[in-house]
Amino acid sequence: MTPSAVAAAPPAAADLRGRDLLGIADLTAAELAGLLERAAALKAEWALTRAHRDQPLAGRAVVLLFQKPSLRTRVSFELAAQQLGGRSIYLSDADVGLGRRESADDIARTLDRWVDALVARTFAQATVDELAAAMIVPVINALSDLEHPCQAMADLLTLQERFGHLQGLTVAFVGEGNNVFHSLALGCAALGVHVRLACPPGYGPDLTLMGTARAAAQQSDARLLMTHDPRTAVDGADAVYADTWVSMGSEDQAVARRRAFANYRVDAALMAAASPEAIFMHCLPAHRGEEVTDDVIHGPRSVVFDQAENRLHVQKAFLAAALGPAG
Repeated sequence: MTPSAVAAAPPAAADLRGRDLLGIADLTAAELAGLLERAAALKAEWALTRAHRDQPLAGRAVVLLFQKPSLRTRVSFELAAQQLGGRSIYLSDADVGLGRRESADDIARTLDRWVDALVARTFAQATVDELAAAMIVPVINALSDLEHPCQAMADLLTLQERFGHLQGLTVAFVGEGNNVFHSLALGCAALGVHVRLACPPGYGPDLTLMGTARAAAQQSDARLLMTHDPRTAVDGADAVYADTWVSMGSEDQAVARRRAFANYRVDAALMAAASPEAIFMHCLPAHRGEEVTDDVIHGPRSVVFDQAENRLHVQKAFLAAALGPAG
């Protein structure tokens, strides 16, 4: 999408007013596609004018409640609220003591009286679900142990920008079947993108979520493949995706994980097995020399910073749809 493509206000997505985003499957395929369209238009408008004509968050406040620290998630959500005319309030785990100083239910019911949306970055999906159950205003999952829906939307927008379409593309994920993979697989399956996962034994995805992904894939003609062989997954793929071997909360497993994932590094040789036009993707932060080599992540096929940029625009699209006026 180029800046010249902006001719009117960004299109409205399906009516998502008041809706939560706890996992990517909370959105229908049509809603997800509509959000990507709106995000692309918002991105183009911002590139052209450095402003948004519509300010759907004017007078609105969004709280960011983070148990885990973050660079991309915090900055992109704060800017998203600001650029749409609203304001954000950041609360760290030290500020709130979620589940220790005060229960999630009490925190949620208090914030619900003051703010217009809650963005929660937590260790456990159950915590996000508990917050949402106690609140009337929208709750957005900004990462949990099971899902990372905002990252998946940014990934899909990046794929769409690079290839001009989504249906029929193949994404190979090399690494653990983790929260990033779960949301990516669910989003890809909904929109007709084939997904392959190469992971070591014992590091596969959640079977319940994969059942949901397979059901969506049947509707979109997408295919899901699970293997222990990275080359099988990457062969002919349009995108190769890696993620950190040791995430926050699993540091005590670092030695065992590095041993298990030693043959799952994305390097030039593995990228050579993908399509000649294949791109490299990573949600960041990256550990060069572990899950990816420096020449790949900084090479011409890498779109990792496009993905990071697109977090801002997909999050604006959802905030506008969930908090903005009808239409």
